[in-house]
Amino acid sequence: MVGEGGWENAAAGSIAGFATVAIMHPLDVVRTRFQVNDGRIANLPTYKNTPHALFSIARLEGLRGLYAGFFPAVLGSSVSWGLFFFFYNKAKNRYSRDMEEKLSPGLHLAAAAEAGALVSFCTNPVWLIKTRLQLQNPLHQTRQYSGVYDALRTILKEEGWTALYKGIWPSLFLQVSHGAIQFTAYEELRKLLVNFKSERAKSKDVDVLNSLDYSILGGSSKISAILITYPFQCFCRSSDQDYRPNADGVPRYADSFHVVKETARFEGLHGFYKGITANLLKNVPASAVTFVVYENVIKLFKLTRRKD
Repeated sequence: MVGEGGWENAAAGSIAGFATVAIMHPLDVVRTRFQVNDGRIANLPTYKNTPHALFSIARLEGLRGLYAGFFPAVLGSSVSWGLFFFFYNKAKNRYSRDMEEKLSPGLHLAAAAEAGALVSFCTNPVWLIKTRLQLQNPLHQTRQYSGVYDALRTILKEEGWTALYKGIWPSLFLQVSHGAIQFTAYEELRKLLVNFKSERAKSKDVDVLNSLDYSILGGSSKISAILITYPFQCFCRSSDQDYRPNADGVPRYADSFHVVKETARFEGLHGFYKGITANLLKNVPASAVTFVVYENVIKLFKLTRRKD
């Protein structure tokens, strides 16, 4: 999973990120709404399950509701995946030169963690704006943003620039741990599959994998990362970035620890995994799409370079 040029990894990652959001965004809207609804605010819509949520949003809000926050989402995804693959492959190449051998699982983990930390600092403002836009609903009486620029301008005016980095520490932890787990699983499973198919084909061609293989690898690695890190994503990022106040005007959550305490108090263990069905339904196939597009774009770049 290494392109020779850094720009190739960045370009392939950006294309993959764009394609993934374009296909899977409605499920991301549902996931976000499930994550921040703890049942204590009366004017929030209640959804029975993921299909019911999709149908309700489409009926009440139309296509605009299903694609709420699409622009910052597609921008964030394209930039995030482009930067992640760029930083990740740069780190892998650096470690490879140092070790002069194939990377171990530990070094894959370190490379992915390094890339995740850098990407998190670069993109947190984009994800915060996306979350705010996705939480809007015509039935709410809270402040409505007209778009990305209005959201950015209002947040800066009313909350200051530091608000753009709300949730950065749990988000940083999530990005680092989630990406490290997913990419380590992907790389190790990929090595096993390449060795298996190469032995059957009696060839050492590293391009023996096809799109179906990449989709299986991408989906499988994502499942492992989601199951381990989902609680942090649920209450430390979406809830921490949720700006809506209580009836007395006081912010619902003081900090990430307050989110954990209130979630455990009012919702129990279930609260730490709310919305996980929508998350799996969205992110497992999304990961499959991401890696299929990325790996095939990298192959295309390699083929073009050989012709030149």
